[in-house]
Amino acid sequence: MSTTTAPVSRNGVDTATLFATRDAVKGQPELAGFQFRARNRWISGTHSRSRIGGFYGAGAEQQHVRGEMVLDADHPLVLVGADEAPTPVEYLLHALAACLTAGLVNVAAARGITLHEVESSVEGDIDVLGLLGLDPSVRNGFQQVRVAFRIKGDAPEEELRALLDRSRSRSAVYDVLTNGVPVTITAEVG
Repeated sequence: MSTTTAPVSRNGVDTATLFATRDAVKGQPELAGFQFRARNRWISGTHSRSRIGGFYGAGAEQQHVRGEMVLDADHPLVLVGADEAPTPVEYLLHALAACLTAGLVNVAAARGITLHEVESSVEGDIDVLGLLGLDPSVRNGFQQVRVAFRIKGDAPEEELRALLDRSRSRSAVYDVLTNGVPVTITAEVG
């Protein structure tokens, strides 16, 4: 008679798969290279639409389980948009919050900590004098970003804080925002 073991899940994370993935990449570092992609098309005004579908990872082309996902972006009326969707910089704030949250939850699961609630608020300050080309000394992007978390779980306060510290140290989005990344732009015109 054979027995099957159900996956161990904590905080919605399949910890057996998490550790197996980590071990697989440790044993075969060539599996670590991933490439994520988005395709964008202008709709009208400041409104555009991105499509996200396939990506490369674990040594092969992959597809998202839900298939292609569509994300719209626009500017608010006060910034000459039609306010059809979040702004690109609001997506960046969302990406930071989502990345830090996912990392925190994974670390908690790996450490055997059950979480009851994780919430964050993210704020970013921009001076549009730079965006509008009115003052070349003002940067175009965020001047400062603030993230505030509220975490409740079955662990002492210092262990819950340590989850956030570990998440921050491993977050891809936090890394890109705080360390920068080379960006190459090409154009086919005609």
